[in-house]
Amino acid sequence: MGYQSEAQLEEQLIKKLGTLGYEFVKIKDYDELVANFRKELNLFNKDALENRDMSDTEFNRVMVKLTGKTVYQCAKILRDKIVLDRDDGSRIYLEFISKYPENNHYQVTNQVTVVGKYKNRYDVTILCNGLPIVQIELKRAGIDIKEAINQIDRYRIHSYKGLFHFVQIFVVSNAVETRYFANTDSLKILKSLTFYWTNEINERINNLNDFSAVFFNQSRLSRMLNKYMVISDTDQFLMVMRPYQIYATEALVRKALDTNSGGFIFHTTGSGKTLTSWKCAQLLSQEDRIKKIFFLVDRNDLDTKTIDDFNSYEADCVDMTERTDKLVEQVQDRNKKLIITTIQKMTNAIKKPKYQAIMEQYSDEKVIFIFDECHRSQFGKMHSKIKKFFKRGQYFGFTGTPRFKENKSQDSRTTADVFGDCLHQYLIKEAIFDKNVLGFNVEYISTYKGQYDETDETMVEDIDRKEVLESDDRVALVANHIISHHIGKTRIKGNKYTAIFAVSSIPMLVRYYNEFKKIKHIFKIAAVFSYGANDELDRADKHSKDHLESIIDDYNKMFDTNFSMDTYDGYNRDISKRMQIKKIPEIDILIVVNMYLTGFDSRPLNTLYVDKNLEWHTLLQAFSRTNRVEKETKQFGNIVCYRNLKKKTDDALRLFSGGGDISEILLKDYDYYLDKIKQLIAELFKVVSHPEEVDNLQSEEDQAKFVIAFRELSKMLLVLETFVDFSWDHLDDVLTQQEYENFKSRYFTIHDDIKNKRDAEKVSILDDIDFSIEIIQTDKINVAYIMNLLKNMDRKDKKQREKDIKHIYDELDRTDNPELKKKVELIKRFIGDVLVGLPEDASVEEAYVDFEDKERNEEIEAFAKEKDVDADKIKQIISEYEFSHTLTKDMIKEQIPMALPFRERRALIQAIIDFITQNCDKYQ
Repeated sequence: MGYQSEAQLEEQLIKKLGTLGYEFVKIKDYDELVANFRKELNLFNKDALENRDMSDTEFNRVMVKLTGKTVYQCAKILRDKIVLDRDDGSRIYLEFISKYPENNHYQVTNQVTVVGKYKNRYDVTILCNGLPIVQIELKRAGIDIKEAINQIDRYRIHSYKGLFHFVQIFVVSNAVETRYFANTDSLKILKSLTFYWTNEINERINNLNDFSAVFFNQSRLSRMLNKYMVISDTDQFLMVMRPYQIYATEALVRKALDTNSGGFIFHTTGSGKTLTSWKCAQLLSQEDRIKKIFFLVDRNDLDTKTIDDFNSYEADCVDMTERTDKLVEQVQDRNKKLIITTIQKMTNAIKKPKYQAIMEQYSDEKVIFIFDECHRSQFGKMHSKIKKFFKRGQYFGFTGTPRFKENKSQDSRTTADVFGDCLHQYLIKEAIFDKNVLGFNVEYISTYKGQYDETDETMVEDIDRKEVLESDDRVALVANHIISHHIGKTRIKGNKYTAIFAVSSIPMLVRYYNEFKKIKHIFKIAAVFSYGANDELDRADKHSKDHLESIIDDYNKMFDTNFSMDTYDGYNRDISKRMQIKKIPEIDILIVVNMYLTGFDSRPLNTLYVDKNLEWHTLLQAFSRTNRVEKETKQFGNIVCYRNLKKKTDDALRLFSGGGDISEILLKDYDYYLDKIKQLIAELFKVVSHPEEVDNLQSEEDQAKFVIAFRELSKMLLVLETFVDFSWDHLDDVLTQQEYENFKSRYFTIHDDIKNKRDAEKVSILDDIDFSIEIIQTDKINVAYIMNLLKNMDRKDKKQREKDIKHIYDELDRTDNPELKKKVELIKRFIGDVLVGLPEDASVEEAYVDFEDKERNEEIEAFAKEKDVDADKIKQIISEYEFSHTLTKDMIKEQIPMALPFRERRALIQAIIDFITQNCDKYQ
């Protein structure tokens, strides 16, 4: 096949949709879109309207309820009904979509022109009953698909309005690679939340024609819209499920409805099992013949994030109390079909005589049990008791690490023995290939002779003895190694990540904790172990409680908290939050024995240090704490092993990958990536051989070639820099660090030029190039760094002060930190206008905050005066925007009355939006 233009690809797609039953409708602009929607809405609701089409005033009432809404609000409206008061005084309910595909009318249109800040044309739009619900952006083969994603980002910010907020799904394709993702109110689409479609055995369907045949099948699309999108009420955003989640849900629901048996879902850790299992429970709760659905989690897994996740899917659905009678109340409520609780409370409810009468009402009914992370408690006595009590119960488990014959449970049972057949599987190698989880960079560190080697006699099993592993010298060696390399593992291009250190026992945890206290370092190190009967705490060790109290005291001083042994649960919850949420002061290293090694999700966690024996499911579960997808700067999970776990790692990964090659799960060795980066440097030199040559690149095509070559080089450098062995000396024969920095400076210049010079009439081919700024910027010269220089500046000695100021100016001029670049002129004015005359005992930080507040206020007042609007109203909108991260034209109209002609009003609203976003960027 020869060259295919975007126009030809578009025509081919529209023809394909025609064969799938979509009606083509020509819609030139937004007004025609609204007119078509009115016609379709009348048809879809003809029974409710009693075949009397809406009058102009009635339709205007509808449009008032639909426009000016966020994507989240539109998603809610789409699946709900709205009230229409008719001109004759009657009241009816209008619907927008049916769960039955045959009742929906699907149309397709292309090249709809919408004018916002810029004039934009959308490639292909799919309409359901007149509402735009899928937007498709196409690029010709050979163009990076990320450019289509960036283009959608621009459209959403600059021209999406009104009914276009009803778009639920975006699809991007360059004919040979196709992805889909949910619409969002966020300012930027996360590339990590764009997905490939697959068949049931997880084979990708990349070709646009093949993708369309399956994904745009009207029955499939209707199910996607009605069943497989999740609206988070807590965070107010829209999610679309991934194909393996959908296939697993469909398989489990079929099994539950068509048989009396159970089964299990084997989806690798980190792939979104909790959402899949919750969706299964939700869909089954809508079936009349099923009396109750019990969604059971282990008490130890019900951490803050898990509770937040469940409550975001359905508000206040989790009972967080320890009281069993609360569960029994829910069981007694006939209207409460879906109950989320712990396996511990369910066991109490069925064994206590006082609850027997209520619980026995369901002992012979068709009830469903769904176990999240079924590889843990359910293999014990609790699961057997529940199964014995509910005679017609059907039991379904979800796990990322099933028990097979190689790693069977203590009672010799496998997951299949307990639950039945595996209904769907999605393995770690598939998840890594799809970029739904990250691979692992595993380093084996010999604590005696340096870097681990498979022939290293100090690491073989016969010397792996307790007295050697627990010697004082070795503890000191490991602790110092961690401190020495922690920044390299967790401080990546301005992003700060966290780590867990897993040790073999509570006494070893205490020894390592105390050893870290002896070492001079900048890190916040915390520790936790279970405290209570049958938990990690060895009741024979009288000192363990004292040690935990001491650790909690240190924690209180470090984070200004007030926990004690009496508030241990609160202490543990606080640790969980600090390991998961970047916005609060974080823990740098958390020392554990078993806690946090299973069932704990944290995107900011990227490193696991291991000084304990792990195997099979415990090994993969522990490793998988590090491999949640986050920003591009998090390329893989770092695993640093101080034990000989090489064979156990390979065995575990092979078992849970279905056997065969595991090379795609583990990173290659250092020399492999060193060779790769030298190849990429050679590719860069084919475009430009010296940094100065970048300045002479005249055409956008040549600039784009440079951007792509340097970006790929920087991505590989990001991988190399995490290795303990990395040194720029290894690259000096091809590229010095200074040459790299000079290339980087030109890279940022092109990026900034494109960002600052966009205009409505001319679209640059560089507009949608993916610059991946996060992986290239450095952390050193950021706002905190400059503030520290200002604080430590010598204000007594005039000569030294001038030297310090020059150094700060030089650092400001060479920064590549985006946040700092917005403040460069501000900080220079602060130095010249305020800092020079600041009393020696005055706080630099407080003076700068006061200066920023004054400058910001003056900017707002000046803008308000220039545009003749109320400054207090502008401040109020800024406050709302900083809180919600949402800024719409309707928000501005509500706050600022405008008696202006249409064009002037539109221009003023856009000017206010531009000012507020720039102001918040600068002063964030």
